[in-house]
Amino acid sequence: MTQASSGTYQAQGYVRARRAKRWTLVVVSIAVVGLITAGVLNYLKIGPFSDKGKPVSFGQDQASGKNGGQAGGADGAPAPDSKVLMPTGPAADFKNSDTLGDGTQIAVTTLEGKKSGFTGKVWVWAPKEYKDPKFDKHGFPVLIALPGGPGFPNNYWMGTNLKLQSSISKWYAEGKSKPFLLAMPVLNPKNNGTYWDGSDIPGQPKMGTWLTEDIPDLMKANFRTIKSRDGWAFMGSSSGGFAGMKAVLKHPDKFKAAIASGPDFYPDSPLWKGHPKERDENDPKLLAKDLIARKGPEVYIAFQYGTREDPITISGVKNFVAQYGNGPVHTMVKEIPGGKHDAATYVPSMGQGPIQFISEQLSDPIPAS
Repeated sequence: MTQASSGTYQAQGYVRARRAKRWTLVVVSIAVVGLITAGVLNYLKIGPFSDKGKPVSFGQDQASGKNGGQAGGADGAPAPDSKVLMPTGPAADFKNSDTLGDGTQIAVTTLEGKKSGFTGKVWVWAPKEYKDPKFDKHGFPVLIALPGGPGFPNNYWMGTNLKLQSSISKWYAEGKSKPFLLAMPVLNPKNNGTYWDGSDIPGQPKMGTWLTEDIPDLMKANFRTIKSRDGWAFMGSSSGGFAGMKAVLKHPDKFKAAIASGPDFYPDSPLWKGHPKERDENDPKLLAKDLIARKGPEVYIAFQYGTREDPITISGVKNFVAQYGNGPVHTMVKEIPGGKHDAATYVPSMGQGPIQFISEQLSDPIPAS
């Protein structure tokens, strides 16, 4: 090989090497851009990169035996006297509705309420601690979160914009809250301007049974829960605050606490017409009066209201606490300076007293054994 041809060969090799290097950089760049794009699309819930709509499991297969591991304590199942109820099944068909930054998922299912006869959507969420090996086979407390407004076909707590889920994780890390499982059902059977007051109004869909029977049954079927009322509470705003508070006062044997933000205090649905007896049986004031007369069981209600709310709401809270916040009915009030009648006002304020007030009365996660 001549010196000239050798130089030409070396030059060609140099060019090929540079081209190969450039192509390598291009391929790597495309891959990086692809990964970044996939992450962005996943974050924005776009296209095939989204988890939205995909099946979600919360470990329902942890149930031991037909009755959620209550029979005999064999095969690692809890003993019959355990305070924990393992998932009883059947497993619900949960689909991803949203994914939080910590990887936890909000899932949705359509529940056919066996006891109420009503069929509606329910969103659920479990904190990251639920799948932490540290809490393996622990039962977790449940918080049933109810919306205000129409309460159908959605429950506004199921979105990430109000930050209820991430706030619970934050409050737990700060020692203010329990690591609650969340159940977020629809509140009303339709959106037509009418409210069902979270009650079984004669001749109407049994929304009281839906909230206090079917929703707890769904959670027991799919999650490790706590058997006693120490593991069950409500929270809600406006009409959802009314329904949650009323559920605790009506069923103190099943639920122990509630956060009621800007609540109503009287069952005023026009559907009660002709049914005064049943209406009175769902009046929080009369239920509290009866609970005081019976001297328990003790319940705990944290109220919130903003100073810019309707004066009727503010006076309703103050009057209820003054008249019925005694004996077994324990209350606290959080006034929100400049706060309005909306969920965005209520969530941050919950971390300034109310969530700690109810959490101090509720159970930590309990080991099954």
